[in-house]
Amino acid sequence: DSATVLANGQVVLILNPIALGARGAGSADLPAERAPTEDAAAHGGPSTIMVVDDSLTIRKIANRLLSRNGYQTLLARDGIEALELLRDRIPDIMLVDIEMPRMDGFELTRAVRASDRLRNIPIIMITSRTSDKHRNYAFEIGVNHFLGKPFQEDELLELIARHNAQEAQSPAASVRVD
Repeated sequence: DSATVLANGQVVLILNPIALGARGAGSADLPAERAPTEDAAAHGGPSTIMVVDDSLTIRKIANRLLSRNGYQTLLARDGIEALELLRDRIPDIMLVDIEMPRMDGFELTRAVRASDRLRNIPIIMITSRTSDKHRNYAFEIGVNHFLGKPFQEDELLELIARHNAQEAQSPAASVRVD
């Protein structure tokens, strides 16, 4: 199950009818929250994920999802705010939108990749701009993975876990996941 934001700003839940049917008729049980990831323990504590999106709703949804799954979060409204936060703390992974005021996701990605201190942070771009032009440019400038909105929660969590596992195996390596 996940959520999306309609053009009018309304948040709508997206339910998986197969999973609902598997719970059985009349079951009022809510899905169990996942335990904190094993990656967090192997990493010396919870991984920190920076969410950079101008949509308050998307930041809240991502924050709740990540917190429920044992991650710490840093939230930024745009690239400028993200760079300000990056002065004090380097996250393990960044989730970045393309279209934002002041500094968009492409500009932020170029700034991160140009910095010796930040260049190895995995960047997962999550955007409504899913054309091949945007996807190809994102990979060209150093994005590790590209997801369209609305994103699938399980897919995002799997990508984060995969990046954390790769980081644990090779802390200095920058890894591109296609």
